[in-house]
Amino acid sequence: MPLAPLGYDAHFARALEALAIPGAIPARVITEYGLFCRVITEQGEWQADLPGRMRHRAVDRTELPAVGDWVALEPLEEPSRGLIRAVLPRRSAFIRRAAGKRAEPQVLAANVDVALLVMGLDQDFSVRRLERFVALADEGGARPVVVLNKEDLCLDPDALEAEVRAALPEVTVQRACAVRGEGLEPLHALLHEGTTLALLGSSGVGKSTLINRLIGEEVQAVGDVRAFDGTGRHTTTRRELIPVRGGGVLLDTPGLREVQPWGREEALEKTFDDIFELAAGCRFSDCRHLDEPGCAVRAAIEAGTLDPARLENLRRMQQEVQAPDRRAGIQASAERRRLEQAAARRKAPKKKR
Repeated sequence: MPLAPLGYDAHFARALEALAIPGAIPARVITEYGLFCRVITEQGEWQADLPGRMRHRAVDRTELPAVGDWVALEPLEEPSRGLIRAVLPRRSAFIRRAAGKRAEPQVLAANVDVALLVMGLDQDFSVRRLERFVALADEGGARPVVVLNKEDLCLDPDALEAEVRAALPEVTVQRACAVRGEGLEPLHALLHEGTTLALLGSSGVGKSTLINRLIGEEVQAVGDVRAFDGTGRHTTTRRELIPVRGGGVLLDTPGLREVQPWGREEALEKTFDDIFELAAGCRFSDCRHLDEPGCAVRAAIEAGTLDPARLENLRRMQQEVQAPDRRAGIQASAERRRLEQAAARRKAPKKKR
């Protein structure tokens, strides 16, 4: 199987050559299971084992292979099996805070060109969640495209589309009905040789149906949606890369109810550029947009030109981005105090018995 239609190009070829690993071949991660991955090579689909040394040396989970990664694979004697020796430098990566109590990053997908951010025009519709998905794509280095699916279940799809366009004026918005196969032509145009499209969205928004329509066959299971709240069960249980005939790949993901960002606070400026432009006109450079005099952001809210919920969403995301740094600072301060106290005890004169 040629790898160029799957995104392998001179950039990754040079990276593999620079590693100078004898006998290593390129492979792309289709899905990962922790201790091993399924990858695609020129010889077809293989199992790729993850060495214990790589797992133990990784500073965090972002250094381990993720779906969409290109890796240097050392073939083993067993047919269709290899050992991952390195992850090639990523062009893009969607990184969020992993689920659970521990604050650590998680790579949702790597080397994605276009992020199809799927939102259902039913009970689960949320512009605020779309803003989070767009910020994830912006920070990750992919082009965001909003897909408003299930327009057949919406009484006024024009109004909801206008709401999205007002909140995200710089983002392409496409309305669709995957079940009927309507509105998919612009999405087909995005899928061509060497391009990777990732579908992100909550459970039940129709990602699997969209994939089946874009590929032209039933490759993904489709689940029912509860009528009373518009949510669905996870028919996709893990992230998976799906090659498409004619070139390109689709990356399916399980439903994401909530996305907590992990990255730089500056990355939010692109998604919320209207608020940052307004903030430049505030009287004080450190304005918090609460009750300070001369606040241009509050003035826009009072004038009805800025949705206060959009400002609140930005505030929450800024706090979430800053949280890991605050925790790291607290832990570092505690460690410094512990070391200082230990040093003081060593220097203190010993009492005579």
